[in-house]
Amino acid sequence: IHVSIPGGDADDHTPFSRSKRAAEHAIAASGVPYAIVRPGFVLAPAAFGGSAMLRALAALPVALDPKLGERPFAVTDVRDIARTVEAAAQLWRSGQALHATWDVMDPAPSTVAGVVDHFRQRLGGARPWATAPSWLLSLGALAGDAAALLGWTPPVRSTALAEMRRGVAGDPTAWTRDTGLTPTPAAEAFGRLPATVQEAWFARLYLAKPLLLATLALFWLASGAVALGPAFAAATSQLTAHGVPPGLASWITAVTGVADIAVGAAIAIRGTCRAGLLAGIGLSLAYLAAATALAPDLWGDPLGPLVKVFPAIVLMLAGLTTLRNR
Repeated sequence: IHVSIPGGDADDHTPFSRSKRAAEHAIAASGVPYAIVRPGFVLAPAAFGGSAMLRALAALPVALDPKLGERPFAVTDVRDIARTVEAAAQLWRSGQALHATWDVMDPAPSTVAGVVDHFRQRLGGARPWATAPSWLLSLGALAGDAAALLGWTPPVRSTALAEMRRGVAGDPTAWTRDTGLTPTPAAEAFGRLPATVQEAWFARLYLAKPLLLATLALFWLASGAVALGPAFAAATSQLTAHGVPPGLASWITAVTGVADIAVGAAIAIRGTCRAGLLAGIGLSLAYLAAATALAPDLWGDPLGPLVKVFPAIVLMLAGLTTLRNR
């Protein structure tokens, strides 16, 4: 059983779609019993990937560009995929020669914008008052491609956007004929989704997570770069003004600047993000302790250089709580 994507060879314009179709051809040519299942947009209670992205879009007061919003986007209830696997197993066990390719989706017309509207109604999202231009979506996809190079799995990437612009459509007639199953209507599938406060929170916070982590990474990188560059002399002189020997002051400034950059780089990379956030919290507490011992008068500074460390720590704690995707 191969879970593939709708369409045919003529529609395959990305490495992702071509790889799916190559797998279909290899399976069909192998001679073994098979069922190639081509679902549409899979709707499930658990949010991940594209379904998480559409939930997040539904929470924003922003409509999609009409060229994208009007693309066909057939919906597949995740239960229909499970029922299809069960039916295929039963056909095989009954001794039937199973060599099937099935579109598994609701045949009723649906669009990308329509799916977002379903999510918006279910989650109580704000009514759109602006439209996201096509170039902004393309820019977001490029940002997703860059994040993928650092190990992240953002749902918006060039391939995902290209597949969405291609559209999702199919004909489940063969599937119904062979299995006796009928597709779950999209409205019914959406009606089964939980509409709880945690669902609304997830949708509203989903796009805030990459913004939060990117801000923290840039904050630490910029802090270290400034300390090692234009502010090196000022930072060193501030330490010497509080009794630190000049040589030691220069060494402390250099080490802390490098440490800041290391924390920022660690947060930016998926595999080390958790360690980077923990290190950032530890380093922030160490800075507070050292500043309190060397220059307790900074607590009374009107600009609050020490007080501002606490919001940064809270943001890093927030990053830790949202780090897992599953």
